[in-house]
Amino acid sequence: MNRKVMVLWITGLIVSACAQSTAPRVTVSPAQATLESTIIAQTDQPPTVAPPTALPPTDAQPPATNTPAPTAVSSPISVPSGAASEIALEALADGLTRPVYLTHAGDARLFVIEQPGRIRVIENGQLLDQPFLDIVDRVLSSGNEQGLLSMAFEPDYVQTGRFYVNYTRKGDGATIVERYQVSASDPNVADKSSASEVIVIEQTEANHNGGLVMFGPDGYLYVGMGDGGGAGDRHGSLGNGQNSKALLGKMLRIDGVNQATYAIPPSNPFDNEIWALGVRNPWRFSFDQATGDLYMADVGQNQYEEVNFQPASSAGGENYGWRIMEGAHCFNPQSNCDRSGLVLPISEYSHAEGCSVTGGYVYRGARYPALQGQYFFADYCIGTIWSLTRDATGKWSRTDRLAADIRISSFGEDVNGELYVIDHSGTVYRMTAK
Repeated sequence: MNRKVMVLWITGLIVSACAQSTAPRVTVSPAQATLESTIIAQTDQPPTVAPPTALPPTDAQPPATNTPAPTAVSSPISVPSGAASEIALEALADGLTRPVYLTHAGDARLFVIEQPGRIRVIENGQLLDQPFLDIVDRVLSSGNEQGLLSMAFEPDYVQTGRFYVNYTRKGDGATIVERYQVSASDPNVADKSSASEVIVIEQTEANHNGGLVMFGPDGYLYVGMGDGGGAGDRHGSLGNGQNSKALLGKMLRIDGVNQATYAIPPSNPFDNEIWALGVRNPWRFSFDQATGDLYMADVGQNQYEEVNFQPASSAGGENYGWRIMEGAHCFNPQSNCDRSGLVLPISEYSHAEGCSVTGGYVYRGARYPALQGQYFFADYCIGTIWSLTRDATGKWSRTDRLAADIRISSFGEDVNGELYVIDHSGTVYRMTAK
């Protein structure tokens, strides 16, 4: 398919149903990405859903923060393939339905999220027939970016048996974070009747739902929220990303453990659920197991995909710039924008190289020492996998690692820090190196 046609078809999507796709081909040689001079723009379309009246007002000014002045994004450096171990993908399980996430419960099992509303278990290398949880009857997945999008086990899951899911609700498409309990009789089956709502966030449109829930090293639950959808963050005079009273376009941090619903951590920077603001559609974030640093991939609008970084020492309150900025570039206004107080990405790439970023993890496994400390991420549309590293001076470098001819909807990490790659067409791959 002509790249321009492909990008116009997929641009703005995070995940999509690929019912007509052919069997995936995985290339094990390092990617040779070609930069193109033409940047393909996306045309804004009128809203498809009227904004719900329950949304917070959109005329509030963004709060003053103590975030540092913007730092320039380092230019990506393509390291020759011989300077780093080649990575490869090894098929582990297939036959899944639109898988979008993989995680673990503190043991050797892998839990895979199927977008229509099921959680599947991989145990001893085998995909079990019985779902861990099936909530298809509650989940709205008709939109490309809607569905059951993630799950998170409590840090003390072995003792509590509690976990959380994030999905879009049938009927209105609202984001639901819900708490469940594992069944008393079978560790591979959840108690569906134990469902308890933690937080409900109204959505303005069908896309940009974010969707990831993950416990941080501090024991709090982090929730990635997109800006409400449409194009250009068009809801309200500031958009949702810069509106301090809207939970859309934010990274949230809540205390869900031992709560009826949730509590606001006393150390949150704005005395509400918001941990950081100015994001468009955070499609996968993660914490470095060794350092506690946060990496967050944010899907771009017309031209740029980005990866953001928050050090473990942060007190929160970062403003990552959307919709003022797209990547390290002015978006609204298109020139001479005020960048003061904004935190720019550590890496970006243009739509000449892809069209929708998928965030990953810092490798902290033991099998492949040469990969230690490298952050892996990808582009959903073309399947390129890159790594990011930082040198002693603090400069970030991006390296092409693999051209995988699959639609990478997510990465996953097991209890030992080994990484996995999820093909939205239905296969889970183990990432290897040689």
